[in-house]
Amino acid sequence: MTTASRDPSELPAGLRERVLAASLRARQAGRPVPDAPEIPAEEAFSRAADAFYTTLRGLDGDWTRPALRGLDVQGLVGHLIGVENDVHRCLSGDPDVADAGHVESTQAAAISHAGLPPARTRAEWRQATDRTLDLVRSADPAAKVAMHGMRLPVRALLLVRAFELWIHENDIRQAVGWAPSVPDASTLRMMADLAARLLPGAAAQAGVHEPADIHLVLTGPGGGTWDVAVGDRQPDPAAVTIVTDTVGFCRLAGNRVTPAELDLYVTGDAELAADVLAAATKLALD
Repeated sequence: MTTASRDPSELPAGLRERVLAASLRARQAGRPVPDAPEIPAEEAFSRAADAFYTTLRGLDGDWTRPALRGLDVQGLVGHLIGVENDVHRCLSGDPDVADAGHVESTQAAAISHAGLPPARTRAEWRQATDRTLDLVRSADPAAKVAMHGMRLPVRALLLVRAFELWIHENDIRQAVGWAPSVPDASTLRMMADLAARLLPGAAAQAGVHEPADIHLVLTGPGGGTWDVAVGDRQPDPAAVTIVTDTVGFCRLAGNRVTPAELDLYVTGDAELAADVLAAATKLALD
């Protein structure tokens, strides 16, 4: 008789508990195996910047290709130079950048690079990100800063920046007909964690008030599980489980795919799950 067919009462006493304990020693609950090594937020931003720079160095005559919001590739890189300049102002305590519009505040920088030699735009962007890294190395990662309507710790700001660089890198890659890139597992996990933790605020912004306890399971490298409370707390919240791919969820948070384009497994209120997933797109800055 195999163990699978035996009456549970015939199994050795405490076997289930010993198996569960051994499993938890082998793998922490909610973490993939092999797990992504933890890295500082500064390193995640640095890796995203290096990946973006590698893409820029591979461009030839593609800088005038349409990319986003009426900007060509060079204009989009100019936008990102403007973002880094605002980061520098933010880290220096400039109050004028706290509630500046993400697009409006950087549009002049985007337009100013039209017609410039691409090598100059690429070099200015690299210098701007290097300056950001210099500034954050002397900053308290837990210190709160304000920029483009966000109030968040320096550490979280760096993850927002890593997220945007990855999203716009893929805007450029799509514009020139290249395959999309995927961050390394450590950076991807930090981006997914940030998006999951910001999901309640995004849901509130999108008008999702129905209470729900969301069990979010993200699969693949950089994945894990998160328990997220959205909506009002009364009446009793509904229990909803959402399972999807980590990269897909991050692309959703970057407003580059719709919930319908994700490979999803949902239990509980499917309509509420769809509303929460749609709200995730509100996290994008563009």
